[in-house]
Amino acid sequence: MAEKKIENVVIIGSGPAGFTAGIYTSRANFDPVLFTGHEIGGQISLTYEVENYPGFPEPISGTELVERFQKQAERFGTRLVYELVTEVDFRRWPFVIVSETGQEYRAKAVIVATGATPRKLQVPGEAEYTGRGVSYCATCDGFFFTGKRVVVVGGGDSAMEEGLFLTRFAKEVFIIHRRDELRASKILQKRAFSNEKIQFIWNTVVEEILGDGTKVTGVRLRNVKTGERQDFPTDGVFIFIGHDPNSDLFRGQLAMDERGYVIVDRYQRASVPGVFAAGEIADHRYRQVSTSVGQGAAAAMEAERFLAEVEDKGYKEAARELLGEPLPSYIIVEPLEE
Repeated sequence: MAEKKIENVVIIGSGPAGFTAGIYTSRANFDPVLFTGHEIGGQISLTYEVENYPGFPEPISGTELVERFQKQAERFGTRLVYELVTEVDFRRWPFVIVSETGQEYRAKAVIVATGATPRKLQVPGEAEYTGRGVSYCATCDGFFFTGKRVVVVGGGDSAMEEGLFLTRFAKEVFIIHRRDELRASKILQKRAFSNEKIQFIWNTVVEEILGDGTKVTGVRLRNVKTGERQDFPTDGVFIFIGHDPNSDLFRGQLAMDERGYVIVDRYQRASVPGVFAAGEIADHRYRQVSTSVGQGAAAAMEAERFLAEVEDKGYKEAARELLGEPLPSYIIVEPLEE
């Protein structure tokens, strides 16, 4: 029986970080394989317009930006597999990656770029008006609400930070929180309470997002203490109730923080030598297209360096040199047979 081909690089994820990693590793002649998953582009593909990405003085839709990323990656030779990855084994090297159809791939290096998913309210109208008044990123979309009224849903640091950011554009910002006190840090609370553009609607939840079929026109609110309902007019709904990293696939395989984000060092190296992570799977702070692109480029360049070290010295010696510590004893190194 013929041995399976061993890939140089497998990239898991098709957002800005994943496609950038594809561009860099394919230009380095590593012939990478990139698993797109079922939603090519990740969160950026849901953004109506992107206007803060360098090189695009005019707004570009998230969908078109993703298409350009994809075309550029494919132009240099990135091979796309339009499937989910359902299983990985980083305990043996070359690493094992299994797709949803049961196809097994072996790889000398893996770049994880599966991103994170904003938590949804799961109310009527949310999906329908995403990108048409419903947003999960004030930095991305705040400008489009200049001079308008918006609501922010949430009570943590992200909600306060994004709400404060929105005051640069919106004429009114209403923060809706299900409790009567915030979870945000005291300094952010102080800034929000002292901002004359921000008002608070306490003990209240959003039950439905209203619209005219084209854009958001309001939200249906319910007071959790009195049960009273009201339709509240607004031009935009910004939802900040947290993000969940798409990291379940890697649990028990890679070191993660308490929230499930993959832990990387300054070189985008994960806890297993030869595995790198980039974008929102490892970044809960910035969550921008430009930062994900930078991290994808860095992960790819470090993967190139890792592969060069492997070719020169072998996996174990390269891993020890790169990490500066002994290789974890559970990793099984198999002979390379092309």
